[in-house]
Amino acid sequence: MNGKHLIQKTLVVLKPDSVKRGIVGEIISRFEKAGLKIIGLKMIKLTREQAEKFYYADEKWLESVGNKTITRYREIGLDPIKEFGTDDPKKIGSIIREWLIDFITSSPVVAIVLEGVNCVEEVRKLVGPTEPLKAPPGTIRGDYAHVSIAYANWNKIVLRNVVHASETEKDAEREISIIFKPEEIYNYERNIEEVIY
Repeated sequence: MNGKHLIQKTLVVLKPDSVKRGIVGEIISRFEKAGLKIIGLKMIKLTREQAEKFYYADEKWLESVGNKTITRYREIGLDPIKEFGTDDPKKIGSIIREWLIDFITSSPVVAIVLEGVNCVEEVRKLVGPTEPLKAPPGTIRGDYAHVSIAYANWNKIVLRNVVHASETEKDAEREISIIFKPEEIYNYERNIEEVIY
């Protein structure tokens, strides 16, 4: 068995804040410089229906988002009940999901399908942690954003973290299918593949 089975596809979405700030090219170049291959690329204004599929209302996901928020609030001394009217993680996750849907449909985004060895993990490493405040310098979020979860939630806005990156191969497959048709994904070779694969 050779290592070709480790070549994966993933989805990156440059969110409205990236597009409006004019940093799309800089961010794309970070992925290319890491040796990842662009196999799909387009600017799109997502419909609400697409966004609702993208941020699907899975109870586990809602609870995870809510728990992260509650934990971060408690770390900095904010009361989730005072800010959200509840400390139920799923309810908080649902509120944040609505903010995410409203934001990602507010203006065009740039969607990219990338391919490479361990691509999902590599992209997540390049992008950095979800919360820009905790993203180290050198990561995309660490270099281009700085807002905390608490600040965003306290101001009833979505976390401005410039980019979405699929968390798993399964997520990538589902998310890619929401934004791209199969014929919009290209299979081609680059001369550098002999030195990066």
